[in-house]
Amino acid sequence: MWQVRQAPGRSVYLSSRGNSIRQHQGILQEGFIQYAMDKHHQTDNPDGIVNLGTSENKLCYDLLHKRLTKPDMLHVEPSLLQYADWTGHAFLREEVAKFLSHHCCSPKPLRADNVVVMNGCGSLFSCIAAVICDPKDAILIPTPFYGVITEDVHLYSDVKLFHVPLDCEADGEESKHFHLTVEKLEAGLKKAKQEGWNIRALILMNPHNPLAELYTPKEMIAFLEFAKRNDLHAIVDEVYMLTVFDESVTFHSVLSIESLPDPQRTHVMWGMSKDFAMAGIRIGTLYTVNTDLVEALAQLGSFHGLPGTSQHQVAQLLRDRDWINNEFLPENRRRLKNAHSLLTRELRSLGIPFLDRPAALYVWADLRKYLNKSSFEEELSLWRCFLRHKVLLSCGQAFSCSTPGWFRIVFADQQPQLQLGQSHELFFVCLFVCFFKSILILILLKHPGHCTEKEEGDESDNTSIVNSISSPQSKSSDQLKERDSPVPDTGLLGAEEFFLLDCQESKAAEGLDSLIGTLRHQIRSSDWLEKNTPVLSHGEDPEILDVFKSLLQRAKK
Repeated sequence: MWQVRQAPGRSVYLSSRGNSIRQHQGILQEGFIQYAMDKHHQTDNPDGIVNLGTSENKLCYDLLHKRLTKPDMLHVEPSLLQYADWTGHAFLREEVAKFLSHHCCSPKPLRADNVVVMNGCGSLFSCIAAVICDPKDAILIPTPFYGVITEDVHLYSDVKLFHVPLDCEADGEESKHFHLTVEKLEAGLKKAKQEGWNIRALILMNPHNPLAELYTPKEMIAFLEFAKRNDLHAIVDEVYMLTVFDESVTFHSVLSIESLPDPQRTHVMWGMSKDFAMAGIRIGTLYTVNTDLVEALAQLGSFHGLPGTSQHQVAQLLRDRDWINNEFLPENRRRLKNAHSLLTRELRSLGIPFLDRPAALYVWADLRKYLNKSSFEEELSLWRCFLRHKVLLSCGQAFSCSTPGWFRIVFADQQPQLQLGQSHELFFVCLFVCFFKSILILILLKHPGHCTEKEEGDESDNTSIVNSISSPQSKSSDQLKERDSPVPDTGLLGAEEFFLLDCQESKAAEGLDSLIGTLRHQIRSSDWLEKNTPVLSHGEDPEILDVFKSLLQRAKK
């Protein structure tokens, strides 16, 4: 796997552990670092990197600015400038308990004493791992999953994650892709024990990251009963619980369950980063009735506390039920739904399969057909191609996906970023270049026959509409082998013409014809080509770039 990028060199000033931490950089961090150095800005840096990879809600800054700049937010008193309870100020924990009682539909009022507040859910993951696991212990987690959890539990505590891979293809009963079942958890735990791992906990995410899957109460109870049977803690991440933008769909929190299978080992996380579009505030909350766990976390709270003034602001926000229920949440859901529709419409127009889910801030998209071969090296190459062309996405291996070619695309951005402007033109160009490269290889390895030029047909966008996810045409290894007859010495223009001529015999040609139709439609509806020309990135074949330019000109006609 290509999960970690290594920083060069070993420092004599650091311990072995310090060097390991210094050299550890996941793909998500690598991409964000490059984005941070070259952020796209509509006026100040229009050629910068467009970030469709980081799960941030950028749709509601106007609503938040208006609320956070009201006079009640600017309150300062001595207690806010002094040390406080390391589980959080009592007034904040009380508001969190009331808020969760209401929005999680708890059968009984939740207690403030069971709430722990820290500077983000990453800190909570790290601290929970430290107090329920010993070094080298492991936590069971289905894959794909939000990849930074790996660093959260490992860098401080040396706790590992044991993966339970979920199949990307639909299963038989409910036609679910990446379907999590108790049977898969049982099989994963059995394998872990056979390999000598000491599994102490199970991590569940609902709604899921990156799948945006919503689990039913029946499913969650089954998962929790599995954890109880095996004496495992269940860490339930519900940070997207209010980010469900389809009114016909209801999220069911674990805290709404009347009788949990094992309350002492069930711990529920929630925060402000996703549901309130406030990732920079850095607040994560944990609800658990296990007082031993609360006391242990309090000992680590001094490393992960929030400023008193920030705790006051969050408490004020949470107690403003009128603003939350009548202004922020309805408008946030409306904007998320529109942005989701905008992105998914674009994906359908490109014939890209994806998981269509009514929750979270992203879409899990299937780009396997754009890989030259099914490998994580090829997936990483496609990811870097996007990044070179100033579009940041998140590739599947950053989430430990067991099948290469899946990408997470964040849609919670302002409309100019999601419409047929720079970001999606470049998004399309990257896919087109990668797809054409793989098809060109097949063409040059195929013995050409005599063809006549295909007549010009309807120039409208004739891409297939993908209403639900479907498996791409897999590339047979035989297609990638040379035929017995020698490959003719054709120029690239000839290869291009052959590609367009041989549509009757080649499914790949149908794909390119579809892409050209999309390209025509997009170019005619924007001035992108007037402002941009294809450029050669480091390591790309200049001959293929020439063909690409030729195709762009053809599409422009």
